[in-house]
Amino acid sequence: MNKDRLTGIAVNAGLVVYFVFALFPVAWMLILSLKPDNQLFNTYFSFSPTLDSYRTVLGGGEVEGVPFVRFFVNSLVVSIGAVALSLLIGLPAAYAAARWKFRGSENLMFTLLSFRFAPELTVIIPLFVLYQQLGLFDTYVGVIWVLQLVTMPLIVWIMRSYFTDLSPELEQAALLDGYSRTRAFVKIALPLVKPGIAAVSLLAFIFAWNNFVFPLILTSSNAQTVTVGALSFLGGDRPKYNLTAAAALVSAVPPLVLALTIQRYLVRGLSFGAVKS
Repeated sequence: MNKDRLTGIAVNAGLVVYFVFALFPVAWMLILSLKPDNQLFNTYFSFSPTLDSYRTVLGGGEVEGVPFVRFFVNSLVVSIGAVALSLLIGLPAAYAAARWKFRGSENLMFTLLSFRFAPELTVIIPLFVLYQQLGLFDTYVGVIWVLQLVTMPLIVWIMRSYFTDLSPELEQAALLDGYSRTRAFVKIALPLVKPGIAAVSLLAFIFAWNNFVFPLILTSSNAQTVTVGALSFLGGDRPKYNLTAAAALVSAVPPLVLALTIQRYLVRGLSFGAVKS
C-alpha cells in the first residue's frame, strides 16, 4: 500500500511539474502583456499591472502604426471562409471516398494528404508569381483559396473515417424509400456525423487561423492576418513586447471560444468510431 501510495504521489507530482512547464509560456506572455512600458525590461514578477497594452491593441484604427483590429477581422474572415469552403467541397469528397473504391483511389487520397504534409515553402514562390499575375495578391479570395491546402486534406481524411464507420444499409434503406443519393447523403449521412463535422471544423479553423507562411508572403496590408500583424509591434528602435504579448493573447480568444461553444460535439466527435463493433 505504501509503495502504491508513493507511486501515485510521484505520478501526480510529475503531472503538476509538466502542467506548470506547459503553461509557463502562456503565463509569461500574460505577465508581459500586463507590464507598463517603464517596467518592461527592468522587472520580472514584481511590477504594477496595467491593462494599457490591451487598450492600445484594441483601441481601433492604427495603433503604433499597426491596424491590429483590422488584422483580427481579416483572420476571422479568411479562416471562416476557408473552413466553410472546405466543408462544402470536402464533405461530399470524403463521403465519395468512403463509399466508392476504385483502382488508384488510395493513391489519390495519399496525394491529397501530401498537400497537407508538404512544406509550404516548396509552393509559396510559384503561388506568389501566380497571385501577382491573377490579381489575387493581398485579397480575401486569394488567402481563402490558398488556405484550402491547409484545411481541405484535413477535412477529407478525417471525415472519410467517420463516413466509413457508418453502416451503408442506412443509406440503402433510404434509397429503397425513393431518396436520391444526394438526398440520402444530406438527410441520412450528414446528421449522423454531426459531432465529427464539429470536431474537424474546429481543427481546420485552428490550422487556418494559425497559418503564418501564406499570409506572410501572399499579403501586404489589406488581407494580412493576426499571425503576421502581431509581429509588427516588434519593429522600430524599441520593440513593444507587451503589445505583442497582448496581441497574441487576444488572437488566441476565437479558437478558445469556438472550442468551448462546441465542446459537447467536440468530445463526441473525437471519440466517434474509436470503438468498433
